[in-house]
Amino acid sequence: MTRGLRLFAFALISAALVAPPAMTPARAAPDSQPSPPPSSDSKSSGGKKKDDRRSEQQFRDGYRTAYATIYERHDYAAAIDQLKALGRDDNVSVATLIGYSYRKLGDAKLAQAYYERALKTDPNHVRTWQYYGLWQVEQGHRERAQVHLDRIAALCGTSCEEYKSLADAIGSGAGGSY
Repeated sequence: MTRGLRLFAFALISAALVAPPAMTPARAAPDSQPSPPPSSDSKSSGGKKKDDRRSEQQFRDGYRTAYATIYERHDYAAAIDQLKALGRDDNVSVATLIGYSYRKLGDAKLAQAYYERALKTDPNHVRTWQYYGLWQVEQGHRERAQVHLDRIAALCGTSCEEYKSLADAIGSGAGGSY
């Protein structure tokens, strides 16, 4: 590391240590639009396509209802029931919100299971990496949370909201308010 780079790093660390803590916790913009379901390879008739569109619209409407239950009403238990009723636990957005809801209810094991299910479906889902990283912070695993932060940086850079939120949580050691 060059001398100039070391001085710059020292200045950044020093500034971070003397800067007052943020008065409000960083919050991530929730995933209000679910990831689309896998496309069907089957050739279907016009009636089948109309049913598929109706089914997809019902899924989106149900997802939005559960989303509002989580982020507006903070009724996590009801949201879990709504999300599971969609029958798409394998959808990355659904699994992430179920994990988030379990985390908010204090069920660390189920939260972890759903975050891992979501990442198995889509290992590049930034929101899941963020929420799972916040879970890691809450569990006291800052080193593991840093791995999640590095993954977010690789996916969307260091200026995206998910990166900033998790970086703030790692810095403060508190992930519970996210």
